[in-house]
Amino acid sequence: MEQVKFTKMEDGDAEDYLFLNDHETEYTKGTANRLLKALVNLDESLSGYQITRLGHSVQSATRAWRDGADIDWVVSALLHDVGDIFAPYNHDEYAATILKPFVREQCRWVVEKHGDFQMIYYGHLVGGNQNKRDKFNGHEFFNDCAEFCERWDQTSFDPSYDDLPLEFFRPMVEEVFAREPYNPEILNAKPMPLFDPEISASRCKN
Repeated sequence: MEQVKFTKMEDGDAEDYLFLNDHETEYTKGTANRLLKALVNLDESLSGYQITRLGHSVQSATRAWRDGADIDWVVSALLHDVGDIFAPYNHDEYAATILKPFVREQCRWVVEKHGDFQMIYYGHLVGGNQNKRDKFNGHEFFNDCAEFCERWDQTSFDPSYDDLPLEFFRPMVEEVFAREPYNPEILNAKPMPLFDPEISASRCKN
């Protein structure tokens, strides 16, 4: 069977939908590779910075990795702006939706809200609300998002920074997107720090 028999979903039978389920399950195995290609396409995205959006993404992930962050944080940092091309007005929500089935809630929330938190650096300069993040005061992940922006996001526009190559992160992306989607043990996993001094020292000693 290469295609379903129906032209309207209501006319499909069990054979059709079992075929589609198997077909779609197989297709999801390529998600990591498609996301890495999407990151490369960020070089065609918004210009004007001293580095490309791909460079910004890789630099953010490099800083996260060198800070001793775990795999969920590193992959989230790498993909946090992946929506820039297709969702310029809600790129943070776009990226968070991609990550949602595969990373813990702490990381998903931070990626989803980082656009509001970034306003602290420039909102007042463009007629916006510099303190937009204040509406989230008291949220359990407020400080994590503030630290995400401070340590990894707003600092990562430096053409002289020694970035790790995108391919360095491929195994991490593949591991995260090979997880069982919506596994509650992953989604509800305990929050992890962005900075671990011991792991950081080990990763940076060379």
